Amino acid sequence: MSEQHKTPLFDLHVELGARMVPFAGYSMPVQYTLGVKKEHEHTRRACGLFDVSHMGQVLLRGPKPAEALETLVPADLVGLPVGRQRYGLFTAESGGILDDLMIVNAGDHLYLVVNAACKEQDIAHLRRGLPDHEIEVLDRGLLALQGPEAAAVMQRLCPEACELVFMQHGRFTIEGIEVWISRSGYTGEDGFEISVPAEQTEALARRLLDEEEVEAIGLGARDSLRLEAGLCLYGHDIDTTTTPVEGGLIWAIGKPRRRDGERPGGFPGADLILHQVAEKDHQRKRVGLLGEGRAPVREGVELYDGEGNAIGSVCSGGFGPSIGRPVAMGYVTVDQSAIDTVVYAEVRGKRLPMTVTKLPFVQPGYHRG
Repeated sequence: MSEQHKTPLFDLHVELGARMVPFAGYSMPVQYTLGVKKEHEHTRRACGLFDVSHMGQVLLRGPKPAEALETLVPADLVGLPVGRQRYGLFTAESGGILDDLMIVNAGDHLYLVVNAACKEQDIAHLRRGLPDHEIEVLDRGLLALQGPEAAAVMQRLCPEACELVFMQHGRFTIEGIEVWISRSGYTGEDGFEISVPAEQTEALARRLLDEEEVEAIGLGARDSLRLEAGLCLYGHDIDTTTTPVEGGLIWAIGKPRRRDGERPGGFPGADLILHQVAEKDHQRKRVGLLGEGRAPVREGVELYDGEGNAIGSVCSGGFGPSIGRPVAMGYVTVDQSAIDTVVYAEVRGKRLPMTVTKLPFVQPGYHRG
């Protein structure tokens, strides 16, 4: 196994008793001494601090950066106001998804956050697709402060950041440390993602952990939290074999980029993707699945209809601590995707009933003002 990279918080994780595992080329904390379930519950109840410094942070500079990036993603970036953040997708010529990312209009340039596992290929994709633009890969830490008490914590350290609403971004100072903060996250809760110079990441993390409400949270709880929130994990719920329409991400295709919009198409795979949007011509769909009992239904489990016909499979699954039941997301044929349809998951030779359910599984706590 090749040597794993370390984030600026590696030593702190070890000090806090984390169990470290390889993840996307990094040594990352899967859990701390609380354990995954209690870390999950603490984040839903109070506030969790996540190290997401393994993510890729990139600045895109050059002529009309929003117009330029629209040649690679179907989001409406020309219409994105300064200081706002938008979810985007890198699409392939096949109509599949190469990765998902966050995009901030930072004025004369764009600030991007891409997935750790796809970081190198995303940067190469940007450089290949936008040869006249500067792609600067940043050496910065990234912290996520998540939970219903996140704003109370931030009010003490940086009250100005509490004026942000969901998917807004700004630049601030916390006790002498210059930070970039967006009001967003990957848990379904209110919270902040904080980009910080690498050499100051540990100092800021310790300062946040000093607050009574805050506990360090690992990758295990991060996964169960995002699953309850109905949020996709690249490589599991979306990939190059799934289109945005199949993945239930039509909302990520900006209205100006659709067939009847002001700037239709112009991104890889546009013909197929926009055909699926307009004609609803797709064969499968990502859905939420709610199980019975307590046995979790994991990724890869096959799904069947009531007649015993194979109709798809689970892409993410586990036990939802917040609702006390198994939760999953999966792809099923469109005719089996209606809410309240009962399907069957084959687990250890038994077919367990699951009900197609509206996502997310938990009520979002995003602060929209």
